Amino acid sequence: MAQRILFITSTRIGDAVLSSGLLAHLVAQYPSARFTVACGAPAAPLFAAAPRIDRVLVIEKRPWKLHWIGLWLACARHRWDMVVDLRRSGFAWLVSAGQRHVKRESLPDRHRVEEDARVLSLDPPPSPRIWIADRDDARARELVPAGRPVLAIGPTANWGAKEWPAANFGALVETLTAPDGVLPGALVMVMGALSERPRALPLIDTLPSDRLIDLFGESLPVAFGCLCRASLFVGNDSGLMHLAAASGAPTLGLFGPSPERRYAPWGPNAAFVRTSQSYDELVNGPGFDHRDERTLMEGLSVDAAAEAARALLARIAKTDGHDSA
Repeated sequence: MAQRILFITSTRIGDAVLSSGLLAHLVAQYPSARFTVACGAPAAPLFAAAPRIDRVLVIEKRPWKLHWIGLWLACARHRWDMVVDLRRSGFAWLVSAGQRHVKRESLPDRHRVEEDARVLSLDPPPSPRIWIADRDDARARELVPAGRPVLAIGPTANWGAKEWPAANFGALVETLTAPDGVLPGALVMVMGALSERPRALPLIDTLPSDRLIDLFGESLPVAFGCLCRASLFVGNDSGLMHLAAASGAPTLGLFGPSPERRYAPWGPNAAFVRTSQSYDELVNGPGFDHRDERTLMEGLSVDAAAEAARALLARIAKTDGHDSA
């Protein structure tokens, strides 16, 4: 009989992406196992195409933690060979299970990928892995034409304080895609949730229409397929940034009021650049209010971001053995 494994992960897209390496490890380690993934609605599409998935259970947050009752009703009738719980809940002890692996604590000085890997005692930690269905890959091929460089931009985030000013993104696009830039004449692919598009309009309206690919509102799997075809991604610290890094595209994350030691994009083709102020300086500064949506990213210059992008692409080219310098 096939093993049955329950994998409980995050609501947030970024955290779910970072946890996906653990699921990939389990898929490889237990080739006959069947999987059920429980996660929040925003992250659910990330797991739909994973191998041997029986169900993706959506945890809809409810008052007094009643969402756990709904999950228990969906899972209690089964005996699970293994439960992996990254939500630090007591749920694993409420169902019948052979093995239980539960995250015990947060490790603020460790990257989230490393923190999650400790749940299964994995060292080195497995890198994030996202799967894509054929129909979503076909849609991505339609949206992103082959044969031209593509600069992907993630100009939004889940908190306004993490958003680099749109004017800076515009200047960076101009620098990187100029005739003497690292991606001359590149198509510019702007991405994010549909609800965030109004905040990106000051950037979108400045981009040449014949080079613009507007992906705001596309599904996460299609966005992932498009990112697999990107020559470079530059974006704020966000779930989209982590999705870009998981795709293997060269990924530059822009950091300010979030800790890069925890949430830098993960992978050999990833790098970050941050404001001149450290995370601690920004969030412990006078007048800091986490409810304030005004940007705290103005300490990152366009020149610094452009240089970080050039350095990332040069490093990748050198690693790949075709450095043109």
